[in-house]
Amino acid sequence: MILTYSIIFLDICDIFYTKNMAATRKANIKMRVLHRYLGFFLSGIMAVYAVSGIVLIFRDSDTFKKEIAVEKQLDAQLTKEALPQAINIRRLKVTKEEGALYYFENGTYNTETGLAKYTKKELPYILDKLTHFHKAKSGEPLFFFNIFFGLGLLFFVLSAFWMFMPGTSIFRKGLIYALAGIALALILLFV
Repeated sequence: MILTYSIIFLDICDIFYTKNMAATRKANIKMRVLHRYLGFFLSGIMAVYAVSGIVLIFRDSDTFKKEIAVEKQLDAQLTKEALPQAINIRRLKVTKEEGALYYFENGTYNTETGLAKYTKKELPYILDKLTHFHKAKSGEPLFFFNIFFGLGLLFFVLSAFWMFMPGTSIFRKGLIYALAGIALALILLFV
């Protein structure tokens, strides 16, 4: 069925493009030039997204992370319920109380002095900046650049179909590969 639709699509492309072959040739050349220079321009940011995407795959593990010892002065006499918010650790649970010390995973809190000592795991500075760039939210200045980058990638997708003249064998092969890529993406999304 997909093959039938692709053949019909190819026939429609042939009919449409043979009428305006000269205009199509100019459009193809313009698309190639835009595709080439935008690709060169965005190559650095593509590398950033590639590295940060790989790092983000391992965000649920300690891969790439380093352990950091933290000593933080908090208010004294905090309750067990107020400690997680004061220390800014989600899902912190006090596991043991011994005198003035509260014990929790990877650390302690002294209720008399207010001193909290714990260890946490963080990405190295450069990897942390790369992943922050990758995950920028709408309230951050990087938001606009991420939209520009997304539109640039969308342009690459669309301009790939103007890289070769319609009706040529390489164009037809390209369409077959595009359909295979779309099918793979749909399978990965929904299976």
